[in-house]
Amino acid sequence: MTPTRIYLVRHGQVEGYEQKRYNGQREVRLTAEGEAQFGVLQLRLQKKSIRAVYSSDLSRCWQGANLLARPFGLEPVSQPALRELNIGKWEGKTWTELKERYPEEWQARLDDLVNYRVPGGESLLDMADRVRPAIREILAAHPGEEVLVVGHGGVNRLILLDAIGAPLERLFHLEQNYGCLNVIEYFADGGVVVKLLNG
Repeated sequence: MTPTRIYLVRHGQVEGYEQKRYNGQREVRLTAEGEAQFGVLQLRLQKKSIRAVYSSDLSRCWQGANLLARPFGLEPVSQPALRELNIGKWEGKTWTELKERYPEEWQARLDDLVNYRVPGGESLLDMADRVRPAIREILAAHPGEEVLVVGHGGVNRLILLDAIGAPLERLFHLEQNYGCLNVIEYFADGGVVVKLLNG
């Protein structure tokens, strides 16, 4: 049987990219480069047989999802479950700032990446509990079809880790550049193959 193929993309470059920071679920705008990266993705995907487009409802994804869906005559489906990790009181702050202001909390998160929850935010396990059902629903709705999913760095890494059967602790062992493309095939027997990573 034909597998379900997911083209999983990360949104383009965002304002403030020059410094490593946690944007989380706050709204940040795409840069001109970020918009151009979605344009490149549009060219890369133009000959595919995409039947549906799903996207995080945050504007940095949603803007690109609309652009990518248009050539296929599709309307993207807003999926809040695909939002980036809610990083609570750390949202918008740079890594340097966090290490200086919250050294103990920063270390606590490094020591337990999966379960640590920033005050007001989610743990990786919390994020997994909302992203995994959303992906299962997309797969169930499109057996044997090609589907585009527009997500975030953390969300995409989680989906990819699940695809290769790796634990959540390995989240930062995978890179997800702005505007990258991943291709994952899901087979009816439960088999999963990552065909392209961070392309």
